[in-house]
Amino acid sequence: MLTPRQERILGNVVEAYLQTGQPVSSSAIAADPQLDCGPSTVRGELAVLEELGLLAHPHVSAGRVPTDAGHRYVVDQLLSSERQLPAPAHRLELSRIRREVDEAMREATEAISQMTNLLAVVSAPSIDTATFEREVDPGLLSWAGEYLNERLVGLPLGARMLQARMADPSLSAVELDFLSRFLPAFGQLASESEHVLYLDGAARLFEAGQIGDRGRVNELIDLLERRVALLQVLRSALAEPGVYVRIGSENELPAMQSLAVVASGYGMAARKLGTVSVIGPVRMDYAGAIATVRDAAYELSRFVQDAYAEN
Repeated sequence: MLTPRQERILGNVVEAYLQTGQPVSSSAIAADPQLDCGPSTVRGELAVLEELGLLAHPHVSAGRVPTDAGHRYVVDQLLSSERQLPAPAHRLELSRIRREVDEAMREATEAISQMTNLLAVVSAPSIDTATFEREVDPGLLSWAGEYLNERLVGLPLGARMLQARMADPSLSAVELDFLSRFLPAFGQLASESEHVLYLDGAARLFEAGQIGDRGRVNELIDLLERRVALLQVLRSALAEPGVYVRIGSENELPAMQSLAVVASGYGMAARKLGTVSVIGPVRMDYAGAIATVRDAAYELSRFVQDAYAEN
């Protein structure tokens, strides 16, 4: 457990490093008016933080930089204190979007990437998203099973083909309404082989020079192309009660070990249906990323609850 002074010093190093990308000197930290101590005391505290593995000293004459563990300590402080999280600069307004879930996912991904200047990834709801809050007529359920078997057996799954087969004008309004509840689930199943992830901001991330190591860039591009692996990474966020954060070496995949992931699940009140996340360099604005992801997850949850309630 760090002392308040050590926490303040560590926070100053992380904040300055996020802004400049350069090692932070003890004299720069001692200039903080909230630290009632001189440069020599600061140097001593920096040495302690380095021994604890929270800071690194890249060169003899240079200042300190935060390690992955140092970033983790500050992130844990952010997650445990709501007051330290800033309000997102812009809010995600899905009420302006057409009521198709797939378009909402695309719009949300683009907006999150623009807000954070990071790679944004949103996973679509899973195949079991057709939900019923009221008791279902057993006769209607039996009819639907027979109808779907007759209509879909041997049919290559594709969203447009499915909609055409399931929108039979000879059906009653009750039958059409009941079948419409299954369309989101079948739409997801139709594209499951392509792994339904919506991505935006990869070019922005690379062009901004936020990932400078060419080898790491190539590994990340390969990961984005192998969406199965990326989907497995993001599914871990579904088990987290709050915001999921993995920093650098905390990530299992080699392609992610110079990166950080901030993610959160979204969905219905009883269970999560998908994830919203940002991926970027370890030197990212965690407070802003956490606030944006948390807000986006909340808005997506409201959206999917409204969308499925209307079906």
